Amino acid sequence: MNGVFAKRRQHLLALKAMRDGQSSHLARSAPCPRCGETVPRRELVQARHVCPKCGYHYPIGAYHRLSLLLDAGSFRELDERLTSRDPFHFPGYAGKLDESRARTGLSEAVVTAVGAVEGRKTAVGVLDSRFFMGSMSAAVGEKVTRLIEYAGKNKLPLILFSASGGARMQEGILSLMQMAKTAAALERFSRKGGFYISVLTDPTTGGVTASFASLGDITLAEPGALVGFAGPRVIQQTIGQTLPEGFQRAEYLEEHGFVDAVVPRAQMRETLARLLKLHGKGEKP
Repeated sequence: MNGVFAKRRQHLLALKAMRDGQSSHLARSAPCPRCGETVPRRELVQARHVCPKCGYHYPIGAYHRLSLLLDAGSFRELDERLTSRDPFHFPGYAGKLDESRARTGLSEAVVTAVGAVEGRKTAVGVLDSRFFMGSMSAAVGEKVTRLIEYAGKNKLPLILFSASGGARMQEGILSLMQMAKTAAALERFSRKGGFYISVLTDPTTGGVTASFASLGDITLAEPGALVGFAGPRVIQQTIGQTLPEGFQRAEYLEEHGFVDAVVPRAQMRETLARLLKLHGKGEKP
């Protein structure tokens, strides 16, 4: 069994290295989007892709986030080959899917897995904004639902990292129905006594915010994460009023009770492990 975990870990690291080399967010000598300072790539990697000058949290890929969270050798991916089709023959969609798969190394916008967080076995899902902006396709909804059901069946705690532009318009109503599907799965999970931590990263918007991202027993967010259903520009244009400074950012949402805590990336693994321990979940064998 340890050999299987080790093999999957090597696969994870290989994909991470490939994607890091392709990521436009992390190009060598690129200025920080927030403060404009240029940070050497090596320094940025050592800081978990957080700007050491201003604390800006760069988007990171799903496999990389899992490598920061899970214990070495504990990663086991679920439903790796489950992927979207083109149900409505939307113009150009099939080609864009192929391009996204080739560019990111992902089969879909979410990676679901089982692993250990400081020795506590956990079911984890991570949305990746590089694949169709982390949008929720029928396959994404199915993978998230299967992960929730797996966690319930095996009495595991559940952690979901969200990063999404919302429902995937190319799949129409099939995408929208995933909101109800994932929410219903979480309700069944909760009735069984399941423990769910939702982690909001930049950005978490649209149908993902309106479904599983907002249903955590505990809701955390990375600093500066944009969270909401519609974006602030759309809201401002709709209501014809100037929005408060920092509106829909993680810190604003924490202040107003929507988020339980804003947790820097460097403290995320420790925080999640502490929460699992405090709630007696994912107990060590």
